[in-house]
Amino acid sequence: MKKVVKKHPLAIRWFHWINFPLLAVMIWSGLLIYWANDIYRIGWGDKTLLKFFPNSFYKALNIPFRLAEGMRLHFVFMWLFAINGFIYVLYLIFSKEWRYIFPNKRSFKDAWIVVLHDLHLTKNRPPEKKYNAAQKIAYTVVIFMGLGSVLTGLSIYKPVQFRTLTDLLGGYEWARIEHFTLTILFTLFFVVHIIQVILAGWNNFQSMVTGLFLVKENKESLLAKVIPAEEINAEKEVVEILPTKEEDIIEEISIESNNEEKE
Repeated sequence: MKKVVKKHPLAIRWFHWINFPLLAVMIWSGLLIYWANDIYRIGWGDKTLLKFFPNSFYKALNIPFRLAEGMRLHFVFMWLFAINGFIYVLYLIFSKEWRYIFPNKRSFKDAWIVVLHDLHLTKNRPPEKKYNAAQKIAYTVVIFMGLGSVLTGLSIYKPVQFRTLTDLLGGYEWARIEHFTLTILFTLFFVVHIIQVILAGWNNFQSMVTGLFLVKENKESLLAKVIPAEEINAEKEVVEILPTKEEDIIEEISIESNNEEKE
C-alpha cells in the first residue's frame, strides 16, 4: 500500500525551477565573457597545473568570438537571477521555511555522517525531516554564494559607480577573482546536485515538481522519528530515535504540512 504526503510548498518549487535555467544561462554567458580574457590558472611561476580553460574546451562548445552575445545575456539575466533570489529569501523569512533549510548546531556533525553514508562508508544515517544535515548546509551556503555573485558582479560591471563596494571587495581584480571562484563553485554545486537527484530516484524528483512524496507502507519496517527541539525543550535541541511504524511518520508529516498551511 502506498500513501502520498506533502513535501515541498508551491513557492519553493517555483523558485527552484525558475532559478535552474537562470543559473544555467548565467554560467554559460559568463563563459562567453571569460573567453575574451581567460587569465586564471592554478600553478606557480611558469608552471601551470590547471588552466581555465584549454582551447579545445572553447572550440568544443563553440565559445570563441561571442563576447557581445555573452554580455547581452549576462547583463539581462543577472537582474532576473538577483530578483528571484531576493524574493526567495523573503519567502523563507516570512513563511518560516528557513527553519527547515538553515542548519543548526548539530548539522555540521550530522552532515559528515551523511557524506560517509552517501559514500557507502557507513550504514548509519542521522534522522532527518524535509532535508538532511548536508542539504541544509549546502542550500544555506548557496544563498550566500548567490549574494556574493550579485555583489561581485555589480562591482566589476560598474566599478566606478559602485566604487565603495569594489573597494570593500579588495578592488576590481580581486572582485573579478571572487566572481570567477563563485561561478566555479556554483558549477560544482550544479553537477553534484544533479547527480544526487539521479541517485535519489524518481520519487524524490517528482516531489519537487508536484510537491507530493510517495511513501510505501510496510508494517514491519521501522523508521527514525525526529522530535523537534521546540516541542520538548526550548533551550536544548533533543533528537530521539524511536522505532515507529510508517503510518505514524505519514501522519506526522501530514500534520506538519497542515500546520505550515495554517501559519
